[in-house]
Amino acid sequence: MKASSKTDIGNKRSMNQDYVYCNDQPVGNFHNLYIVADGMGGHKAGDHASKLCVNSMVDSINASTHKTPVTIFEEAVNTANSLVYQKAKENIEYEGMGTTMVACTLQGDTLYVANIGDSRLYLIDDSIRQITSDHSLVEEMVKNGNITESEARIHPRKNIITRALGIDENVKADYFEVKVKESDMILMCSDGLSNMIEDDDMEYIIRHSSSIQNAVDNLVDKANENGGNDNITVILAEV
Repeated sequence: MKASSKTDIGNKRSMNQDYVYCNDQPVGNFHNLYIVADGMGGHKAGDHASKLCVNSMVDSINASTHKTPVTIFEEAVNTANSLVYQKAKENIEYEGMGTTMVACTLQGDTLYVANIGDSRLYLIDDSIRQITSDHSLVEEMVKNGNITESEARIHPRKNIITRALGIDENVKADYFEVKVKESDMILMCSDGLSNMIEDDDMEYIIRHSSSIQNAVDNLVDKANENGGNDNITVILAEV
């Protein structure tokens, strides 16, 4: 895999509570590792939660003796959840902190994905499709037929997350296995990107950029042009 990443504070926030990890080289038994986390909580809590989550997952994956990717991810997610949850209980400044998380690794022709919350992973082959499912109130409303996807994008309660890492003693992540082929593109992002740009527009920008890094820069710039209402984090990788 060849990847580029970028995180940006956006136009409206005073602090960047996103955290990104992008490594094309082996991490433990993984050939590569990519993680996006979007923290939530008080002024410093969200920033602390996302950083704790990512660093804990990387350390866990590095130390894991397991061979199965999903098992390695499960161990890392549970370790990170316990750490964030415990830190929130110990320090009043971090009370109630948590974070979304999306992570992936490519092993052979299979992409292994883990996610909690509304940070997303897309696969771009002949078209663009979202692999992860948002754990959010508006996503449940869309699935129940109460609102459309377009309405969800501007819904006043779109920031309400139904699942997050570090909020409860136990956490449930979703895991996916996706077959990929050479030249497929993998896009990972926080909701600061996906709430600001339609999926088709993201695909257009990626296909019409001169390089992976140029595409990442163009995506962040477009999200800011469209309002930049939140922190924006992007990883773009080519198989």
